[in-house]
Amino acid sequence: MTEPVMMFKKPSYPVNANLLEYLKRFDRLSKVSIIYDDLLRFAGSVTVYDKLDEDTLWIRVYYNECERDEIDLTLKKVYSLLHSDGNLGIIKFLNVDSIDFCTFGNSKPFRIKVRNILNDNYTHFYIKKADASRIYGLELEHILSPDKINFLVYQDTLIEEHIMGIPGDVFIKTLLKDCTETEKSQIAKEFVKFNERSMIRLLGDMRSYNYVIVPIHDFDQVVYRIRAIDFDQQCYEGNFKVYRPQFFKENYPMVKLVKEKLQDSSIEQYKDEERSVLAKRMLSAETRINILLEIMGNDFLAPAAHTQQLQMELYNYTNDLNFKKAKSMGNIMTAAFDFVVRNYQNINLLKSKD
Repeated sequence: MTEPVMMFKKPSYPVNANLLEYLKRFDRLSKVSIIYDDLLRFAGSVTVYDKLDEDTLWIRVYYNECERDEIDLTLKKVYSLLHSDGNLGIIKFLNVDSIDFCTFGNSKPFRIKVRNILNDNYTHFYIKKADASRIYGLELEHILSPDKINFLVYQDTLIEEHIMGIPGDVFIKTLLKDCTETEKSQIAKEFVKFNERSMIRLLGDMRSYNYVIVPIHDFDQVVYRIRAIDFDQQCYEGNFKVYRPQFFKENYPMVKLVKEKLQDSSIEQYKDEERSVLAKRMLSAETRINILLEIMGNDFLAPAAHTQQLQMELYNYTNDLNFKKAKSMGNIMTAAFDFVVRNYQNINLLKSKD
């Protein structure tokens, strides 16, 4: 198994006027004035360690007293907008416990911990530099995945809700071995579906630390779901393997599990199931997706060489001429979605004739 090579660090792409209009139409624009660069003016920081006393690559930042009150109030307003449609009445019950900054990765996010002082429940959200690729990825995740996701944009600032779950690399390292054989089979099934979903919607770099495992208790069993948490690599790389989690060495334990637990016929069945579910979601949200894809088609999201490489690799994979005709990454997405929907409709047509 040859691991995909990612040659360059992905740049951040600006949010154009058409995408901003789309975000406004679908209520994704923040009504709170929050600027990423404002949070960069911290006065100092300390390293954040995990329970095993290992460096998390996050630092906890603090601000001058004259700025902290205003920053706290703004962050509470952002929280209320994300979780209660901007109800300012809850602000008096909120406390900003910490602001952490990560210097690792493309987005260099701030992680905000907000606590309800009445019951000590807390949650997190993230503030990042707005990047068009990531916004397209988040919006496609919201429309096409089993889970919805909240995010807001203000000028060049992106606000994202926290996606709960166990980081994939942590789960594989510490918890996978203790799962029952039935649970391992269910995780293998979920990985097949996650792999197919990532490939079809061209979400790249789904290494184990870029997704989470979500255990859900259902009667007398635990069902595991896989959710992406990093959307920077939406429609950027030219190498098709980058969009298929099965080819990353970090996911080898998952691939091994699939080989051990699932027969080839079952793998194909689960792939078909995922394509069918995706096609149904595409058709049910057809207007919204078409608007988004038109904006993507006219946006610059990757170097021309990446687009040309990917369109030819997808053509070789599918023999669909629409990939050859694509002029941009957005056009490739359109061709991919059309391919999935067309196959789904053809299968249903054959079933109806039977």
